[in-house]
Formats: sequence, structure tokens, C-alpha cells
Amino acid sequence: MTELDAGKTEAHEPEREAGRRAHASRRTFMRKVFFASGATAVATMGGAGAWAALADDSTGATGAPSGAPSGAPGGAGGPGNQAVTEDFFGLTTDGRRVDDLFTIHSTGVATAPVISAAKAFLAGLTDDQRTSTQFTVHSTEWRLWSNVDSYERQGVSLADLSDAQKALGSALLKAALSADGLETTERIRRINQAAGEAIGNTKSFNEDAYFWTVMGTPSATEPWGFQFDGHHLVINYFVLGDQVVMSPCFWGSEPTSMKVDGETVTVCHEEVAASLAFINSLTAAQRKVAIASSNESMKAGAFSDNAVQAYEGLRGDKLTTVQKKRLLAIVEVFVSRAKADVARARMAEISRHVADTYVTWAGGIADDSAFYVRVHSPVVWVEVDCQGPGPLAGAYGATQGGDPTQLHVHSIIRTPNGNDYGKELLRQHYLTSPHHNRS
Repeated sequence: MTELDAGKTEAHEPEREAGRRAHASRRTFMRKVFFASGATAVATMGGAGAWAALADDSTGATGAPSGAPSGAPGGAGGPGNQAVTEDFFGLTTDGRRVDDLFTIHSTGVATAPVISAAKAFLAGLTDDQRTSTQFTVHSTEWRLWSNVDSYERQGVSLADLSDAQKALGSALLKAALSADGLETTERIRRINQAAGEAIGNTKSFNEDAYFWTVMGTPSATEPWGFQFDGHHLVINYFVLGDQVVMSPCFWGSEPTSMKVDGETVTVCHEEVAASLAFINSLTAAQRKVAIASSNESMKAGAFSDNAVQAYEGLRGDKLTTVQKKRLLAIVEVFVSRAKADVARARMAEISRHVADTYVTWAGGIADDSAFYVRVHSPVVWVEVDCQGPGPLAGAYGATQGGDPTQLHVHSIIRTPNGNDYGKELLRQHYLTSPHHNRS
């Protein structure tokens, strides 16, 4: 950094700090609203210990969303709606949760590396950074994420970290994600930077506008997790013992392929290819059932934790063995972005429900077609949605507001029936752990 750059940084620091304080105040207010409306959810946890734990939101940062950010919300009930003030219930088909889908049990997943990496990351932060970044495991901060670029986020951004601190954050992602998952996050960020440069707006679009928050204290026995949140990239990662829930996760890009420093960087193509491979494996009669009669768009993006969506489309028990594998291959693209042992446990859970998994399609089925697909079962929800050119349209010669293409993709994976953010496992932990279950 030059002396001039350092001077600019120092000159803007009071302004940034004032903005952060105002931002924290807004989030504190939102959290108070949430907890004022959350008595029903707390009551279901059982035991005075659970009440006390859930009522205490004093660990670490205070923060909450500003008013509605610009840009598409990424799902029904978007940021301007702030539906996060509702009690968490989870995605359902009819407003009623299916019980006994998720249990606390041994999975054989090695969580020690991610625990160690998270501890090291937190230890590497300054006291102020740690205060801004660490929340209780039951904090509403889990739900305050968005894929929109201009959404005001809590935590510590990559821009606020030193190189050594960034390396500790990278090590945490490396411990949690597979090689493909890590590469996907890096490519999304690289394209965001390059596209921002192409349109002359790196203030809004860059590779460092991604934020860390840690929920709880990294532990081998107590629940905790982390969130990595920014434009087109959101990872929620919950840990309880050797169980991991990596959802909701949002993956997207605009454009999905771009020259960066002389290299063509492509991202989000695996989910597109897997989706098209599946739809083209169907017979004409099957496609008639799977393809919706009307346009579809993402239904469970940001601020849609409690979306209600009936099963629609083609049911898994109507598929051949090969077609079932191709259907599961769509989901596996997302699941395999976690470490291999996490992915194996998750795919085993999902595969047990393949017969009652539904798939809905809208749009074309050619190799270059824009389309929407939803895969929906009792234990998994995946959406892949080709978008029209957005704020980064100029980076690839498009005009904002044009027809959808594969050059702008939004996608999400969730766990229906109450286990997004590991919340069903967290509920069971509070009910069954002797040191929490006190009357």
C-alpha cells in the first residue's frame, strides 16, 4: 500500500466506523423485533435451560438488516419484506412439518479439522473484530443473509482482514469444503471482481465484499457453525458433534463465464449440465408431467425460510433406475461442495427419499436453453434458475432486463421440514442434553 493509499484509508475510517455503528444499531433493533415475536418458537424448545439459552443473544456482535437493498431479492419474501421477523419453521408443503426425519446420531464425519480451523480463525481476529463476528448459535444472524450485492451484512468482511487473517479464513473454507466447493467459491469471487472492473463499479462488485460470521463457539460436543455471505455466494455450515448441515447455500454468478487475466473462468456450469442431462433423459410423456405449464422462478431464496410449496411435477417413483441417478446427480452437484464424508452422509439421506422426490421444470431443454428446475423431497430442496441480465450485464455485452440466459444463474440448496441451519438438530440437542434440559 502506498502512502497515498494509506492516507485515503485513514481519511475514510471515521466514516466507515460511523456506518458500522449505525448498521449495528439497525440490526440490534431487528433482533429485538424477532425475539419479541418468537415466543412460540422458544416454547417448543422445552426446559428452562433452553429458554435461557435462546433468550440470551449477547454473545458477540449486535447487528441486523438495513432497509430493502436494491436488486432482486433472490426469492419470495425478499429483503424489503424482512420475513425473518417470523418464527423459524422451515420449508413445508402445506405449513405442517414432517416429524422424525432428522435425528441426532453418529455419522462418522470428521469434524475436528473444521473445529480447529474455526478456532484458529477466531483467535486470529482482533478483539473488536471478534466482537463483531461471533454470535450465539441460536442467533437470528443465521437467517440474515442475502445474495444481493448491496445488502448490508454483519460480521467481518474480507476487505477488513489482513493477509494473515484472510489465510485463516481460507483455511476454514478449505476444512469445510471439497476441492470443487472451494474452487466454486473462489471463481464466484473472481468473476465478481472482474465483472465489477468491466463496468467500472468495484465498490459494489469485488472479491472482498464477503463476510464471515461464527455462531456459537467451535466445539466437538456443543452446537456451533459459521456463515460466509456475499454477492451470489452464501454458505451456512452447522456442526453438532460429527453431524454437519450445510444449508441453506446459495451459489450463483453473473456472468457464469468470463475472461479473467487471460484465463476463461467458468462457474455454475455443473448444475446446469446435470439439470439438462436429467430432463433430456425423460420420455415425452414424463416431460409432459415434469414441465410446468407456467413460468417458474426461485421460491426459496433469501428471506424465504418458511416458504410453503406443494409437491409438483414428476415423482421419483415414476423414473427408471438411470433416471433416478440423473435426478440425484443434480442434487449431488451441491452436496459434493462439502467434504467427501459430509457429502456421503447427506446423499445417503437424500437417496432414501428418491421415490418421493419431485422435479419441476420450466423453460427449454436444449444445451443452451434458459430454464428453471426444482428438486423437492422431504429432506432436500434444490432450485437452479437462469436469470435475465442484471446489474453486471455490461460485463458480457448484454442489456439489463433482457431474456434469461445461462450466463446469469442463481441456485440454492435447502433442508426442508425444519433442518435448515441445523435447527431441528439444535432443537433436539436442547431437549435431550442433560446440561440443557433442566426444569
